[in-house]
Amino acid sequence: MKTTDPVALNEWYAIETAAEVTARPRATRLLGQDIVSERREDGAFLVRERAADGSLGPALPARERYGCLWTTLGQPNRDLLVIEEAAEADRRFVPCGWVKLRTSAPRVVENFLDMAHFPFVHTDILGAEPHTEVPAYASEIRRDVDEVWATNCTFFQPRIAATESSGDFVRLTYRVPSPFVVMLYRVCPTAPTRLDAIALFIQPMEEELCRAQAVMYLVDDVSTHTALLNFEQVIFLQDRIIVENQRPLRLPLEPRHEIPTRADKSSVVYRRWLKEKGLRFGTTGQPG
Repeated sequence: MKTTDPVALNEWYAIETAAEVTARPRATRLLGQDIVSERREDGAFLVRERAADGSLGPALPARERYGCLWTTLGQPNRDLLVIEEAAEADRRFVPCGWVKLRTSAPRVVENFLDMAHFPFVHTDILGAEPHTEVPAYASEIRRDVDEVWATNCTFFQPRIAATESSGDFVRLTYRVPSPFVVMLYRVCPTAPTRLDAIALFIQPMEEELCRAQAVMYLVDDVSTHTALLNFEQVIFLQDRIIVENQRPLRLPLEPRHEIPTRADKSSVVYRRWLKEKGLRFGTTGQPG
């Protein structure tokens, strides 16, 4: 059943890889609602809700950006997020493919923000013992843009990118521009004055079911497309095991339900932000 949560309804969502949308309708779900997308003869996208009897509703807003088709079931009060790196012509654009996860979308965002699991889940890639401590970092809600940011994050990573085979301490910055999109910026090993940008677009299909696709904008003229894709897919599939086994599947927003540590600062701020917004979809502890 389609959610009645206005916070979730009034967001933009990536629902398909734009290049894969053709004149043949593609069916999926968004926020508990069946939707159908297709490309018209004039090249424009058409996205509509599909009722239980098979009838199709009026056209929904549709945008093509960052290699994806985006839509909304409500009336967003702001435009799609801006990824400035996407406009830089020398960057490699790497869409990593959709992965379905049996968990809530906010749980996926929270996992993306969590550095503490690197040595134990992504062993010898993003982390390794004995480097298990998460150094102190800053996390805040930036009120002027209504986003969550975590800055001055550092962590030892055995492989900081697909181009690297040795480890080092890396500086990371996290950004949550909407409740269902999360980004990572990291110093590019081959261009230390620039940042690679990795975004995770999450399509919340049901309260406890979602799809997600990572897209990367990289400064890398060495690696093959396959190497870049494999590097990210291995990491994401390792994360999938973790998030699908967390309980509850919906993200608790009340602090008493899960005890945070210093390393969970970003998660705490993200949950506070969602609670302030009044998001109910995919969470627990909100009224209504």
